[in-house]
Amino acid sequence: MMLPSMRRQRTIPAQWGPFSEFEELYERMGKLLGSAMGETSQGDAWVPLADVMETEDSYKVEVEVPGMSKDDIDLQMSDNELVITGETGEAQESGERTHRRTRRYGRFEYRTILPGDIDGERVSASLDKGILSITVPKSDRGKARRISIDQG
Repeated sequence: MMLPSMRRQRTIPAQWGPFSEFEELYERMGKLLGSAMGETSQGDAWVPLADVMETEDSYKVEVEVPGMSKDDIDLQMSDNELVITGETGEAQESGERTHRRTRRYGRFEYRTILPGDIDGERVSASLDKGILSITVPKSDRGKARRISIDQG
């Protein structure tokens, strides 16, 4: 007796798109690069937007921390690593329902490693209009200096 043959159909997931795998790969590479550059140490902390710039005599770091006061932010310098942490509270009144949330709340952490030619003792910081500005002076050790020659 011959049994009828069954044809199996391949099903394509409803959400599948030709670029979805590239988007997932791009997102995973971004997370990998971010962790390799020291942007965050734990998955529950978000990373604020920041710029790191270099001038002739210092490094400048500007971090966006809207609505925060200086008491909400902790700034530490350990060797060449600058670590900025803090926490933003959720601005929601009791009895309110949230329909859309695009702002980030909760614990944040920003880390960056600066080159070895810094003077960690003279770091200064200021907070103005939601921008935390940190200036890390370069060390004088690596700078060229003129040496006088004595006549003998």
